[in-house]
Amino acid sequence: MKKLAAHLAAIALGIVAVTGCGGNDGGVKGNSKMDMQEAAEKADALVYRTFGAVRPPLDWTHEASDHGSCDGSDEYGDVTRRAVVMTKVSAELFSASSSGTGLRVTKVVSDKEFPEGYAETEDGLLRTGLVVGGQGQFFLDVQTACVRMSQVEAPGTQARGHSYYSKDVPRPNVTDPVTSLLVV
Repeated sequence: MKKLAAHLAAIALGIVAVTGCGGNDGGVKGNSKMDMQEAAEKADALVYRTFGAVRPPLDWTHEASDHGSCDGSDEYGDVTRRAVVMTKVSAELFSASSSGTGLRVTKVVSDKEFPEGYAETEDGLLRTGLVVGGQGQFFLDVQTACVRMSQVEAPGTQARGHSYYSKDVPRPNVTDPVTSLLVV
């Protein structure tokens, strides 16, 4: 777990390396150019590309999403997308590339058992959290900034492996013979 904690900042940086999130001046709240569904689609793309960059591929599932008002009014809302890694991962051997991410790490918790890393895109639209839970299970949350209120559909991206969307997600239950994973 020591290597995992040491690499957590790089993992968090690697999360958005593949998103290609372009942005505005950071004034996302009140931005009538983007609604909650559009922001949710950007969050879905981040999740999908993140897991798509992992080699060898690992199984993951969408966890329940949520959305709602973020300023107490009916004008603006935010969306949180969640994904959970179902492949048993050797945390000691997990590492990541952080080059060219365009991401700002906001917090790293170097807990030996349950490390966490948080970051956001330069435009402030997406904030990510990568948390290691029980049995080394990785949880990825992506939350949008406040954008124009709208209806939000379930994630449009397909999980790899069994989908547990809107169900209780079990502990990692997929075994892979490869013990070292590399995020590219």
